[in-house]
Amino acid sequence: MKLKMHLASLFCVCSGVIFSGVVKAETPVIKVDGSSTVFPITEAMAEEFQNLKKGQIRVTVGISGTGGGFKKFCRGETDIQDASRPIQTKEMEECKKAGIKFYELPIAYDATVVVVNPKNNWINDITVADLKKMWEPEAQGKVTEWAQVNDKWPKEKLKLYGAGSDSGTFDYFTEAIVGKAKASRGDYSASENDNTLVTGIASDKFALGYLPLAYYEENKSKLKALGIFNPNTKSAVLPSKAAVENSTYAPLSRPIFIYVNEASYKKAEIKEFVEFYLSNAEKMVPQVKYVALPAKIYTMGKTHLQKNKLGTVFGGHSDIGMKIEDLMKKESKLE
Repeated sequence: MKLKMHLASLFCVCSGVIFSGVVKAETPVIKVDGSSTVFPITEAMAEEFQNLKKGQIRVTVGISGTGGGFKKFCRGETDIQDASRPIQTKEMEECKKAGIKFYELPIAYDATVVVVNPKNNWINDITVADLKKMWEPEAQGKVTEWAQVNDKWPKEKLKLYGAGSDSGTFDYFTEAIVGKAKASRGDYSASENDNTLVTGIASDKFALGYLPLAYYEENKSKLKALGIFNPNTKSAVLPSKAAVENSTYAPLSRPIFIYVNEASYKKAEIKEFVEFYLSNAEKMVPQVKYVALPAKIYTMGKTHLQKNKLGTVFGGHSDIGMKIEDLMKKESKLE
């Protein structure tokens, strides 16, 4: 009899917290991982939601990059995936193999900003063609000086900084600039941590790199943004909220997302958090230096959840330059 009581006591210690002789249920945990670009938004949402719930629900938000996050998401290890680009075909296949169905919810606009050191006095704007010369795979080990891109620029070493290969920003930038996702030279300083890129560029007069708009906004005193030449307007356009909204900052503005595991969404705490996210995004997204979507897009997201509209409208790739309103209207389906 004593042995049975001892085993019961051990069971209580392992499966919960003993409080005044009563087992207290563990606090529900919502697991989020993925993009460093989307992280500031989801982190802000998590903090507000946890304050609202007075600690009754815990939200953990990790950063393993969009690609790294999708690996976890498609193994069923996380409930929500932060993504700075749409889910890709290979990732969709992995999710399907594991029986993971998902909702795709755009939550903000972002822009990828091309930046240089503030001491750079020979360039204020740049063309997509010049960026391609710098970043295409064929440039590796060959295009090593500024003057090799444009003979009006100095014969100084070109030091490049950019996102790591697990980053959605890397995928989007390479597709928009080089013409194919993941097609990039490899001899550059890469990091999944955007703050590391800021530090590198800020300390090197001859550096050039790219990073999300929010990280540029937070570090304006350390960096200089370049205008991107728009062939349609025949002028260079600097990154800004207005330029992103009206699509003149092209081709480096894009929607960013959260993906929600369908099975996870059936849990009350996750359903509540996702609905809180969509209801507060229009107000909170600008607070963390991103561009909010039109209110109707968040409403459409809620409708997709209510109608159990699963899958992606992107077909496994990014649609460069396409407006989010048009994309959201597409038939959503699993590939």
